[in-house]
Amino acid sequence: VAPRLSEALRLALSLQATTPGQLDAQRELVSSLKTAFDYRRQRIILSSSRVNWVKWTVLLSQAVVMLVAIAMVHCDNQLANKIILTIFATSVGVAVVLVAAHARPFTGQISIHPTYLLQVMPEADAKAGP
Repeated sequence: VAPRLSEALRLALSLQATTPGQLDAQRELVSSLKTAFDYRRQRIILSSSRVNWVKWTVLLSQAVVMLVAIAMVHCDNQLANKIILTIFATSVGVAVVLVAAHARPFTGQISIHPTYLLQVMPEADAKAGP
């Protein structure tokens, strides 16, 4: 907890509100401080997040494939040109699949199942039963 935010919250809660206006002001002050706590917590969580290994793998493999395709462009061979078009079409397809996989991670063919969440919340598994 940020020391200044907790000190401000402690101060806001220690104020003696006697009129309805002071009670409303104190309530709004506490609510704003809680919002600041939430935003700070979200920033900390976001700062510790990492890029998924799938994204890195796809990005690096697409870079290698593109470099090979660019090298083949400088070749005057019809077969090479067909291979280049196939490579570019495949890379677009891979990019679309990557975006689709991460757009809605809990639904569809490429999805993450809530196995660990159900272990933590066994009553949800019982409600979802047959």
